[in-house]
Amino acid sequence: DEVLAMGATSSNLFRLAVAALRRQPERRKIVSDEFNFPSDLYIFQGIIDLLGQQHRLELVRSGDTITIDPQALDAAIDQDTALVSLTHVAFKSAFMHNMAQVTEMAHRSGALMLWDLSHSVGAVPVDLNGCNVDLAIGCTYKYLNGGPGSPAFLYVRRDLQQQLMQPMWGWFAAENPFAFDLEFSPAEDISRFRVGTPPMLSMKAIEPAVDILLEAGMERLRAKSVQQTDYLIALAEAWLEPLGFTVGSPRQSDLRGSHVSLRHPEAYRLNRALIEAEPPAPKVIPDFRAPDNIRLGVTPLYTTFTEIYRALERIRTITTERIYEQYSTERLAVT
Repeated sequence: DEVLAMGATSSNLFRLAVAALRRQPERRKIVSDEFNFPSDLYIFQGIIDLLGQQHRLELVRSGDTITIDPQALDAAIDQDTALVSLTHVAFKSAFMHNMAQVTEMAHRSGALMLWDLSHSVGAVPVDLNGCNVDLAIGCTYKYLNGGPGSPAFLYVRRDLQQQLMQPMWGWFAAENPFAFDLEFSPAEDISRFRVGTPPMLSMKAIEPAVDILLEAGMERLRAKSVQQTDYLIALAEAWLEPLGFTVGSPRQSDLRGSHVSLRHPEAYRLNRALIEAEPPAPKVIPDFRAPDNIRLGVTPLYTTFTEIYRALERIRTITTERIYEQYSTERLAVT
């Protein structure tokens, strides 16, 4: 009764952020950081424009391009802050905020806390109730294995549900949808954050994926994830750092999610060489993230240590044999 699977991550963020800002209209600041997913920041910028440029967005900067200093966050959150919104695990570096600590910072100043769990859910244990989180959003197509088009989700803490009013007053958000009243009367529970008919096929497809994760257990998955990302970093230090790579993720496991970024000046062409390999060369499918990150996602439910070894071995081969020079620097639409 606190979670809805529905819509897209961005539209869910829009609804919850507007509701949070309207709850305390005298407060004019949104606090985030430079590691937040750009789409989230675009949503905030659009909301500020929609609400007449009466709010401002303040971004806390990183001192090392990998982590965010919690003291810098704390200093940015003040009595004018209506909303603090962060990505729990950063999409580039995999830096993981201390959820309980940052949420307490927001509450100490009277702000609401909204977490984006897109790179967390299914990869690291998340205790929203235990951390007293107000609001959260996320997707199911990453570590929840929902695949393209799978529904996003939102979370609203139970005691806040009647205090917040989202801006999209859809049919399913009504107290009694099948009364077909001409005047909107919102539901008193989490349903007031619904909009229209959910995508039933996508909703059904996510069930077995979540069931498998629940059967495996998040604590066990997290333990394997830490072992595998530690192993990946160890191989990178031994094999790739002598070739000009740097590890762009925290080495301390409690500050890291379940992916690792490797940085190199030729990251884009290296990434293409990994993905576009012709048989019998092995194909590895990471992501390129500008300006110089190769992002390797570790999904402990099915990623093996052997696959990690072979992926790092292939990166070493492409680099030492300069295979990446066969590829153009022209950026494709999707990287």
